[in-house]
Amino acid sequence: MVVALTTFAVFAFILGSMFYVYRVRGEERYASFGEYVRKGWPIFSPLNCLLYLFTEKRARKPIMDTTEYPELAPIRDNWETIRDEAVALYESKAFDQTNNPESSAYYDIGFRTFYKYGWSKFYLKWYGTTHRSAQAACPKTLEILKQAPTVKGAMFSVLPVGSKLTRHCDPVAVSLRYHVGLATPNDNACYINIDGTDYSWRDGDDLLFDETYLHYAHNDAQRYRLILMCDVERPTWVVGRIINFFYKALMRATVVPNTEEDERGLVNSIFARVSPTLANVRTLKETNPGRYRAIKYSVNTTLALAVSGLLIGSIYAASVLAGLA
Repeated sequence: MVVALTTFAVFAFILGSMFYVYRVRGEERYASFGEYVRKGWPIFSPLNCLLYLFTEKRARKPIMDTTEYPELAPIRDNWETIRDEAVALYESKAFDQTNNPESSAYYDIGFRTFYKYGWSKFYLKWYGTTHRSAQAACPKTLEILKQAPTVKGAMFSVLPVGSKLTRHCDPVAVSLRYHVGLATPNDNACYINIDGTDYSWRDGDDLLFDETYLHYAHNDAQRYRLILMCDVERPTWVVGRIINFFYKALMRATVVPNTEEDERGLVNSIFARVSPTLANVRTLKETNPGRYRAIKYSVNTTLALAVSGLLIGSIYAASVLAGLA
């Protein structure tokens, strides 16, 4: 009976979490259930909702007050030093590898959809891995980041003139997203919208927000936007820390190199191998739509079943560890 009730509670929580993210959370709503499935990552909603429940009060909103995060002060106070290294790197064309299919930097499963809109990046560190290319090009920035141990991932990010990032949310609530303006248009025409609120980047100003709320960005100004973009560990307690332990292990597998000298995560290695095949499959969409749909739904169903099994097991384990089962 206890096992049956626990199983029922787990499934009820999964369905309730998906509904909460789809129709209740935040001010902005998904235009349709189809958009939620495509951009809302419903498979991660239950674990994310557990994290929301056990997130500290200061982080329970779309946009945070950065003064409540004194651990980020070293980054904010030294933004000009960071800017100098970032601009030099940008001018050296180091960011161009992002959009070069011949480079391993191109195969980034987490940010792959951004490339077609002109966005580019250069990784500094990512969940336990410090990039060798960054050590050579940005040593001062890395020293500053060491003073902020809650920063688990960091990169320089460029949004060129006329480019955009379409409305989306990040899949896992492992972190908060931190931006520091380095070389920006300082113009309201270059902005990010987070859960319905516009924010325009300014040199030296910082922004901390929950990237699992719907957001999008535009650069309609006359100058490129260069920022430092960081993943800051979500402040959680009890069950949240347990879930984040597993989430961070997943993120460590997504390490993407800037150059061949950098380490490459398992997920990146697999993605780089299968991407050419996926590109070939996508051509079937025009030449053989029936076969394309059969392959697409077979692969998606297999992945959904695999992730669902992992998800249910993780929620059950978390409930047991928390004394709820």
